Amino acid sequence: MKKKRTFIIEVNDTQNQSWQGSIEWVQGQKKQAFRSVLELLKLMESAISKEDE
Repeated sequence: MKKKRTFIIEVNDTQNQSWQGSIEWVQGQKKQAFRSVLELLKLMESAISKEDE
């Protein structure tokens, strides 16, 4: 059975047709800022990959 991951995403602003804000990984108890949707997705993928190792 796969583990569930919980992220809290806070979008503070939108510039250049992208989001800026912060993401909090609940299980990993980490919070980090992002400057674009692509960066947000990369942070999520990184957190999931580290947990699977």
